[in-house]
Amino acid sequence: MSQLARIFAVAAIVSTGLAGEALAHAHLKSATPAENATVTASPNEIDLTFSEGINLKFSGATVSSSDKTAVSIGLAKLAAGDDMTLVVPVTKPLSAGKYTVDWHALSTDGHKSKGSYSFTVKP
Repeated sequence: MSQLARIFAVAAIVSTGLAGEALAHAHLKSATPAENATVTASPNEIDLTFSEGINLKFSGATVSSSDKTAVSIGLAKLAAGDDMTLVVPVTKPLSAGKYTVDWHALSTDGHKSKGSYSFTVKP
């Protein structure tokens, strides 16, 4: 095997290993309300669906208004029979405005991820 062929082989093995690690995190696949959505009524809950199962004990979310005021939410739980969807109850109706959801998740295989997105409530 030539020197160049060995270099390509090693590079392929390393890149495959790194890609596997990147895919091992629980990435946010979808949310309700969705990112950049405009809803006409306050949601009763925020549903965050991840690319893989998450550990509820180390996963959660906060919601804040455009002026950074924290929104009252209940204890997050997993959707019934689904370890990939985090359900965050909204305990008080949201008034019109833009809201930011900051989430963090620990996948069942131990990898951490976090992110945020916004949605708007219109009267």
